[in-house]
Amino acid sequence: MSRAFEEIDHQTTPMGEISLRRRLEPSLQVDVYEVKLDDEFLMSSLFTASEEAVATLGLAARPGDDLDVVVGGLGLGHTAKTALDDTRVARLQVIEALPQVIGWHRDQLVPLGETLTADHRCTFVEGDFFSMVASGIERGDEGPTRFDAILLDIDHTPSHHLNPSHASFYGSAGLARLRDQLLPGGVFALWSDDPPDADFTARMAETFASVTPHVVAFPNFYTGGESACTVYVSVA
Repeated sequence: MSRAFEEIDHQTTPMGEISLRRRLEPSLQVDVYEVKLDDEFLMSSLFTASEEAVATLGLAARPGDDLDVVVGGLGLGHTAKTALDDTRVARLQVIEALPQVIGWHRDQLVPLGETLTADHRCTFVEGDFFSMVASGIERGDEGPTRFDAILLDIDHTPSHHLNPSHASFYGSAGLARLRDQLLPGGVFALWSDDPPDADFTARMAETFASVTPHVVAFPNFYTGGESACTVYVSVA
């Protein structure tokens, strides 16, 4: 029998107070895992379609096999898990700034922890994704430092950031720096909680060979209607 509510972990981080909670959703009779940063809800296991779409839409735009992929932001692991469901993915590097979040997975405190840690293709890297892009993402072995796909789900939108230091990444220079770390024809997929932004789409179009904003709609259990997000898919 599930507990009605349990705070599984609560820690102080440089970004604020982060907590992992599990509660029973009585109308569905399912356990819901939630992550909060201070007073903000970052993610919920009840709504995962948009996180999964970052991987499905991004990887669908990259043909070929033996793919080398980077995920920016671990969270509850749904983007990483969906990427690993693509059998063409040979290597997956998941960059996460908070060691506490990596610990949840390694200690199997979240539902996907065991799956991700058991997959030999998946590596967790503790680090600031944005700083790593600025200096050049490394693969951690003798392999190339350019990738088939980079999938990013960290900030709320290109203009609403978890940390002000992320802002420069979404400018022309930051996007160009990321593009240079993709192989020819490589893909950058970016999640946003807002509808498509025409100015940001135009900025990406100046940097990438193509950019397509996808509106991803999904049922919202609480409203009885639909919610939506945007996944920008850009090809180098």
